[in-house]
Amino acid sequence: MLAKRWMWIAWPAFVVAGILEILVFGLVDPQDLHWFGHPLAVSRQGVYTLAFFAFWALTMLSSALTTLLSLSPFEVNRCPILSEQRPAECARKGDGSCCDEVR
Repeated sequence: MLAKRWMWIAWPAFVVAGILEILVFGLVDPQDLHWFGHPLAVSRQGVYTLAFFAFWALTMLSSALTTLLSLSPFEVNRCPILSEQRPAECARKGDGSCCDEVR
């Protein structure tokens, strides 16, 4: 299930990053960009690459936040350890909670 969630995050973010790349660099020439008043010392292809990965990271963050907010309360609060494997000081040890049902 975790791999599926990662694909829900990474694939749409990849597509949106590609679209953003086209939109931004259809209007902006990378050679005209300046960083703190100085021209960038990176080639056009380098700017395209760095911008794509920045767009991808930001859109992945957005998708990850959406995925996190879509989790049910059960998914957020369930204990990942079976009750018999929990340490003795664990407050949920032996409580027979429903978190043992799903694996």
